[in-house]
Amino acid sequence: MAHIAKTHRSTFMQIAIPLAVAAALIALWEGGVRFFQVPEYIAPAPSVVLQVFISDFDNLMRNFVPTLIESLLGFTVGTLSAVLIAVAFVHSRFMMEGFFPIAVFVNTIPILAIAPVLVLLFGPGLTAKVVIAALICFFPTLVNMVRGLQSPTPQMMELARILSASHSEIFWKIRFPSSIPFLFSALKIAATTCVIGAIVGEWVGANIGLGALILEATFNFRSPLLYATIFLSSGLSVALFTAVTLAEKWLVKWQN
Repeated sequence: MAHIAKTHRSTFMQIAIPLAVAAALIALWEGGVRFFQVPEYIAPAPSVVLQVFISDFDNLMRNFVPTLIESLLGFTVGTLSAVLIAVAFVHSRFMMEGFFPIAVFVNTIPILAIAPVLVLLFGPGLTAKVVIAALICFFPTLVNMVRGLQSPTPQMMELARILSASHSEIFWKIRFPSSIPFLFSALKIAATTCVIGAIVGEWVGANIGLGALILEATFNFRSPLLYATIFLSSGLSVALFTAVTLAEKWLVKWQN
């Protein structure tokens, strides 16, 4: 019982401390804006942003749904592609040496530079946004998954060969379980960056979505709406990150 109570208390503190810090920062922001009389078009008070969030809720949700869909599809496509290619890299030195440098080169291209090219190739519809979101998720997942699949020690691999384990047995019983912590580290990164990719795609060519709404609010000097949209997009990133974290904890608990 004491252990359970201690666990609950630790969980409560993990939630309460960040919430308390966030509340203090919001209160400081509210007080600073009002004390220094900062113009609303530069930095609106949190209370004003909340009012806009309530009054423009339908508009925000109408733009939130496309970004959510693009982010989830990009996350799925990018991470699955990276995992499959990482498996191919680990099993083929030729593919590793031939294609990994290309993946590194593509990753060095700024996403803002490659996004217009992808919009020209795939058009201004859903496909371009998904590809941009997938591309920004791809490289971190690829690197972490390759590292995870290569993490078993030479002694473990030699023992598997002595026991006449097949390639599939080595993969599913040694390589893949060893790669799971690396994979979830990458998925946590991808869960936040996929939202960035979707928003960048909407900046380049879209008339709906949180990215398009950010541009509209900026050009029309609607600062409270701009802040509300930014907070909503950040909330989406936090929600996806939390979902991956919970999935990791569930998987670890299930394995144990």
